[in-house]
Amino acid sequence: MKMTKGVKILLVDDEPHILQFLELGLVNEGFDIRTAPDGLMAVTTAADFQPQVVILDVMMPGMDGFEACRMMRKTGINAAIIMLTAKDEIEDRVKGLGLGADDYLVKPFSFEELLARIHARLRNQFPSLLGEVNQGPFRLDDRRKEISYRGQVLELSPTEYELLHYLVINHGIVLSKAKILDSVWGYDFGGEENIVEVYIRSLREKLEDKEHKLIRTLRGSGYRVDLP
Repeated sequence: MKMTKGVKILLVDDEPHILQFLELGLVNEGFDIRTAPDGLMAVTTAADFQPQVVILDVMMPGMDGFEACRMMRKTGINAAIIMLTAKDEIEDRVKGLGLGADDYLVKPFSFEELLARIHARLRNQFPSLLGEVNQGPFRLDDRRKEISYRGQVLELSPTEYELLHYLVINHGIVLSKAKILDSVWGYDFGGEENIVEVYIRSLREKLEDKEHKLIRTLRGSGYRVDLP
């Protein structure tokens, strides 16, 4: 069941093959997609299309992603903006977030990671657009902030909810502690990576996953949820 029908995403990149790849994948996920090859076209299209999410490349000729982001915010575009860049530099990340971006992904990235970031932004900024989705024995209800397992609603703290939601949506994918921290706790988290282990242990207890068959630990790599 798709929970993305009617959600509008604007893709902005000057590389046609990247636009085509992302458009194909996101259309298949049920999103309504428009594309733009440069920053100026992105600002114009965003004003007309009014997307909920903008995937915005930084390095483009003419108006770059930073300026496009600034212009969108100046003109009242209320979309969640996820910026893409080939540079993994703190200065670029800080600059983008300071101009109004909501998230940041460094190229190359996996489609699954981008999809998880999109879902996270929608949950935070447009929760009314999302309904329920079933994944194996799990039912995820973003509107009620509830997760059911085998028909029973789990008693979860807000962080446990976000962590389990992230793991289940990305089932079958190995997620490192660093990725989990970025996606669930956010960039400003200043604690230790061991906090992930503490929350995983708590989730396993609530799921009665004593043998770690549901939430698997891949030593040295991270965690993966395996659904039947």
